[in-house]
Amino acid sequence: MNVNGVTSGVSAYSNYTSAPKTDAAAPAEETKASSAEQGVIYEPSNQTVEDSAKKTYTPNTELINKLKADADERTSQLRSLVEKLITGQGNAIGNSDDIWSFLRTGNFTVDAETKAQAQKDIAEDGYWGVEQTSSRILDFAKALSGGDPSKIEKLRDAFKKGFEQATKTWGDTLPDISQRTYEATMKKFDDWANEGKIQDQT
Repeated sequence: MNVNGVTSGVSAYSNYTSAPKTDAAAPAEETKASSAEQGVIYEPSNQTVEDSAKKTYTPNTELINKLKADADERTSQLRSLVEKLITGQGNAIGNSDDIWSFLRTGNFTVDAETKAQAQKDIAEDGYWGVEQTSSRILDFAKALSGGDPSKIEKLRDAFKKGFEQATKTWGDTLPDISQRTYEATMKKFDDWANEGKIQDQT
């Protein structure tokens, strides 16, 4: 009997090495691990929805500087007009209190050109008119606060104090145009406050 066939079969069998047994769940776990490494992991934030909805208010420095520069230029023009009419009257004015006293009396005359310019400036649509002046005051307040409605009352108080100081400097009740500007500015503060209330309700 030939045993070569059996021997070669045994040696072929003994040379055969089976692959190590693997756990069927392992590939799934590897897939889970790799997807966890590559995927996005949600981590809850400490910030609430209410916090994220809060608006940040910052002062508008560009607008503030523009308003200041514009006011300085216009104030310089007004001073020039006042100086011109006072010099024309031949009055020697020593300090600003004397200027206001002089203007308050109304006991002076001006040339036609100066009068025309002054009337243009304080007209309803003029730079120093009620509408433009009250709007500039409110624009300045909004620029300082960055539009933050929670600062309205603080800014309104600052305006009131400024008006009181102007009255004190003038030395008497301010002219009618100033009183109307005060009322128009207060109304604009009220409108701004009401806008804030409407936004809070929505």
